Amino acid sequence: MILPPATLGMLGGGQLGRFFVSAAHEMGYKVCVLDPDPHSPAGLIADQHLVAAYDDYVALDAMAAQCAAVTTEFENVPADTLDYLAKFIPVHPSASAVAVCQNRIAEKTFLADHAVPHGPFAIIRCEDDIREAADALFPAVLKIARFGYDGKGQARVADRNEALAAFQHFKGEPCVLERMLELDYEVSVVLARDEAGVVRCFAAGENRHRNGILDITIAPAQASPCVTEAVQVRAQDIALRLAGKLGYVGTLGVEFFVCGGELFVNEMAPRPHNSGHHTIDACDASQYEQQVRALCGLPLAQPRQHSIAVMVNLLGELWYEDGKGHGSYREPDWSVLHGVPGLRLHLYGKHHARPGRKMGHFTVTGDDGDAVLALACQARAAIGIGDE
Repeated sequence: MILPPATLGMLGGGQLGRFFVSAAHEMGYKVCVLDPDPHSPAGLIADQHLVAAYDDYVALDAMAAQCAAVTTEFENVPADTLDYLAKFIPVHPSASAVAVCQNRIAEKTFLADHAVPHGPFAIIRCEDDIREAADALFPAVLKIARFGYDGKGQARVADRNEALAAFQHFKGEPCVLERMLELDYEVSVVLARDEAGVVRCFAAGENRHRNGILDITIAPAQASPCVTEAVQVRAQDIALRLAGKLGYVGTLGVEFFVCGGELFVNEMAPRPHNSGHHTIDACDASQYEQQVRALCGLPLAQPRQHSIAVMVNLLGELWYEDGKGHGSYREPDWSVLHGVPGLRLHLYGKHHARPGRKMGHFTVTGDDGDAVLALACQARAAIGIGDE
């Protein structure tokens, strides 16, 4: 058990790392962040910020020398970095677990090998793989295996010719070709698992996307008119089983498609998840506190959601005159949000806004699901977020 005032290491300096730093500070820990961006949101509030690449072994040695344990806030940290640090100090989640989640080919293969429900797919490493793919896979989505997120590195393809063109556009990077499913809606589950295998799940949330980026999360999911309690329970059961199969330690996010009432795993995130932001304001213990607890060997909290919550992402286009990423650059009028009852605004401290970049979020909480969703949608419109 690692106790305060020990120093914890965080690989990655984005908003998820920033919330980890805040949670760790509240629990009495110090935090050292390693991120190559000198303006990283987590680095700005950490006790120390090592401005270095993730494969800078001088920086990794410095982190290992001063930290009692290390975790990560995004899945694209090289697995070799995690393996290297694990020679000296505890690292959670493990390199092997992160390696599965950071590569769509490895992830889809893992799901198939463990009989976890997933959509039909084909592994694409060359053009012949597309030519030989089953006709039933089309229409489909072609996704690069590495570094794609928030809709990046993805292309909808109606047929084989479009898939070949998209593969060429991706410069022949290894991909997965996934059949496009007819979605009822999307849900996600965030959980924490410790070294003893104890798992604590947060309630599933319903996720609504805009331009491939998460727009709104409604939690618990059954507060939405779309989602049944049975779907939520089933999603939690599948997520729990995945964490066990991975031997996972830390906070894990699992995204699901719901099609005809059936659940299909879309992706796993070996870190806190954007759809779990509401846990800061609506739960006794947030996903970030659970990340600290799992890393340090503390007993996991039994999370209780005391309020219905709707989380809304704030993207960089709001910082521009037309609210779409064009015109003069200006700060949004936050006064329209601060006056909304039950609304909590969280800004990430990023030094430059660009369209599609996650700059902050707000969460509205309350006791009546319909009223909370209506209020959140009104606030969303008032700050300038459209539905197109």
